[in-house]
Amino acid sequence: MRVLETGAMWKCLSKYVCIFLLLTLSGIFFLFRNISILEWKLDLCIWELCSNHSEAPTPLDHNQSCNHLSQGQERTPEEALEEHYLLESIAWPEPPPQPTYIPLEQTSDPAHSHFAVLPAVGGREWHVGDQLESLVLMKDFQGHPKRYGGDFLLARLHSPELGAGVAGQVLDHQNGTYSAMFLLLWEGSVQVEVTLVHPSEAVAVLRNLSEERPNRVLYKSLFKCGLLSETTMCNLCLPTNQEPLCNYTDPHTGEPWYCYKPKQLLSCDTRINHFKAGYQKDLITDKEALLFQSGVNLKTCIRAKGSAGVTVLPKKTDKPKVESSHAKPAPVRTTPSGYYFQGSWQSLGDVVMRQFNDPTAITQCLKGKVVYMYGDSTVRQYYEFLTNFLPELKDFNLRSPVRAGPFMAVDIPHNILLKYRSHGPPITWTPLSISQLRYVANELDGLAGGSDTVVVISVWAHFCTFPVQVYIRRLRHIRRAVVRLLNRAPGTVVVVRSANLRAQSLEETLIVSDWFSVQLDKVIKGMFRGLNIKLVDAWEMTLAHHLPHNIHPHPPIIKNMINTILSHICPVKN
Repeated sequence: MRVLETGAMWKCLSKYVCIFLLLTLSGIFFLFRNISILEWKLDLCIWELCSNHSEAPTPLDHNQSCNHLSQGQERTPEEALEEHYLLESIAWPEPPPQPTYIPLEQTSDPAHSHFAVLPAVGGREWHVGDQLESLVLMKDFQGHPKRYGGDFLLARLHSPELGAGVAGQVLDHQNGTYSAMFLLLWEGSVQVEVTLVHPSEAVAVLRNLSEERPNRVLYKSLFKCGLLSETTMCNLCLPTNQEPLCNYTDPHTGEPWYCYKPKQLLSCDTRINHFKAGYQKDLITDKEALLFQSGVNLKTCIRAKGSAGVTVLPKKTDKPKVESSHAKPAPVRTTPSGYYFQGSWQSLGDVVMRQFNDPTAITQCLKGKVVYMYGDSTVRQYYEFLTNFLPELKDFNLRSPVRAGPFMAVDIPHNILLKYRSHGPPITWTPLSISQLRYVANELDGLAGGSDTVVVISVWAHFCTFPVQVYIRRLRHIRRAVVRLLNRAPGTVVVVRSANLRAQSLEETLIVSDWFSVQLDKVIKGMFRGLNIKLVDAWEMTLAHHLPHNIHPHPPIIKNMINTILSHICPVKN
């Protein structure tokens, strides 16, 4: 009886198992069918959203020299002539043609070279207001005098015990000798300091890099849509090849920027960010690398022959006597923008320097004002200084990248608004959303301006790798926007910061040598000369100071720059 019952039970269970298996197989079939439909629909969506069948990447007949990029927006005849004169003003003496590679032993050696302070004109004493001249004689590693110029030298006059210093002007006589000229601005003992930044042979290597390898900083962008993503190379000067390009030229300024088009089904419109991806390697040969040795021929001091110092007496009040018909005062060839005394910058321009040592004084100066800061990290330092120094200026969290911004700080009781935004590409920072890639000229055109508005601009550090024409074009667009701003709101205070010196190693030099920066410094000063703007001469302020050179100048220098800006915003009233 039990056997019959067991058999009937298994027969019933088998029936249900079959039904269960049938339902399971049906479910699996419909599941896979729906997944396939979903995948097909997703692929169709991605194809429609991420690609554009009618889109043709803008072709570009480009090469590594970047020559075609020097034009940008149409130039007026006056601007074309200005560019010609600017390029002439920064033209660097080239060494004579050499049949073969110059061995290191025949290049400039600061250890064998020397300078000497020339006697005062007519053998008289040194007084405040006089000009001091030092003659520099360059020799090679064998002790032989150089017969041609082109070395990159820096000169400084300083009095450590007085916290005083001023930049000198170096004149290249193109025969292996140089004159370092200084204006004597304070009493006491002063010391001459001359530094070889690069021998002329190293400058020739840097010139070739600028012309032939402008893309030695690697930029990339991420393209993404749905499940698809791809990273491609971007730059102003992409290597010559047949890959299609995405053209991101700014429609308002004409500033060009390009990326390689993704190889996947991603359109140019799916670009989401911009970032630095490193640097090109193997830029120079091992023999050329010998020209960039720290402590040997890279930013190395040149010794003095005899005394490097003189004693400066008070300024003469009576007219000097003419010693003889041949004793003529030396022409004043150098006019520094200012000098340090007791650690404080003293401007020789049109502003009376004020010392804002107390947060309250700065707050009162900025009360009721909106301060816009545009550019690179050297102007971001001003934002950081003010937000750290002023207790009531509170940083508003915009959830921006730590280095790139944008940033905003407010002091509600005193109605102060402080804003910082980086300039558009090229910019060598952490990934930036393309929504934050704004060109300074466009931002300026969006300002109402007025007596309650201050604009501070610093655009230079990220242009060192490109031909100078690229930088001139960028400044031209910014200058046009500054002119438009001042025309509609003449009371706006516009401050322009120049380039500054920085530390130099072999790796840094090939990308951002001071030789590249000095050209940008001259260009920015030349292009904004004559406009109703205020200049912060960062080049002289870093050269004249005793602290080591740094891309981000040390706090005492930044404080003096802030004092300069505030002295323009809140000038001394007569």
